[in-house]
Amino acid sequence: MKKDHHKPASYEDAWSELQQIVAELQAETVSVDALAEKIERANQLATFCREKLRQTEKQLEELNHSA
Repeated sequence: MKKDHHKPASYEDAWSELQQIVAELQAETVSVDALAEKIERANQLATFCREKLRQTEKQLEELNHSA
């Protein structure tokens, strides 16, 4: 059964969940049946984090240009 993958509320929430998934994968506690779902979720979280970082970088650049 596939879980409902909600959008994280914040970068910190996404990063925390991503770290949890990585720890589970490294500890080999993920069943083969759940592996694809965990990898898919990790990809979603990584994409979310990258986008948040890009947005923040863009805001910083705009602040530097306006200063």
